[in-house]
Amino acid sequence: MRGTLLVARRELSAYLRSPLGYVVAAAALLIDGIYFQVAALGSGARLSAEVLLKFFDGTAFITMVAALILSMRLIAGEREGGTLILLKTAPVRDGEIIAGKFLAALALVAMMTAVTIYMPLLIFVNGKVSVGHILVGYAGVLLLGAASLAIGLFASTLASTQVIAVILGAAILGTLGFLFLVARVTEPPLNDFVSALNLYPNNQKPFLNGVLRLENVVYYVAVAYFFLLAATHTLRARRWR
Repeated sequence: MRGTLLVARRELSAYLRSPLGYVVAAAALLIDGIYFQVAALGSGARLSAEVLLKFFDGTAFITMVAALILSMRLIAGEREGGTLILLKTAPVRDGEIIAGKFLAALALVAMMTAVTIYMPLLIFVNGKVSVGHILVGYAGVLLLGAASLAIGLFASTLASTQVIAVILGAAILGTLGFLFLVARVTEPPLNDFVSALNLYPNNQKPFLNGVLRLENVVYYVAVAYFFLLAATHTLRARRWR
């Protein structure tokens, strides 16, 4: 646990010292704001629940992309900079390295997401907002962000460069994302199984509507755990390469 916290503090400090975190956060918040203004608060009267749904739908997708970009440097960046060997020879286990880097990136995503809270609060001006809907919506965004970070971190352990890492991560995210299209052309009961594996939007829809379902929470936690475990084993297998 101590090793995990040390790695997390080191990684978070690295994010705050480099322009990457600020650029990604600024870009995500800018796009979020524009989307909220155009799609959510555009012309025509809308119910508060509809506005929140559109807001969280856009925020979830933006967070997924931002998480992928932030994760590309976690291992591949160390490998490119020649500092990975120093980290591997430090008195920390591979699992602690992966967990620490994941927690640091997740903290940054959480901070970035928290800044957007003013957008749902703006809905108070012209309508009523369900606090439960807001909380569940943000829970969905963070769970999707955590799963995306884990996928990106796994891709980063496989890649020799950050560019390759983001391409691999995008390929995995794209595969899990497009499963909802595969589900449409498959026959029951296989279509239900394929649909249940869809990262976005199928497993995100209940959160968008303010509905908290255990199976959707378990899905995102399971995806994050699986890819973090895969990242740990990959890092261990490539320890002396």
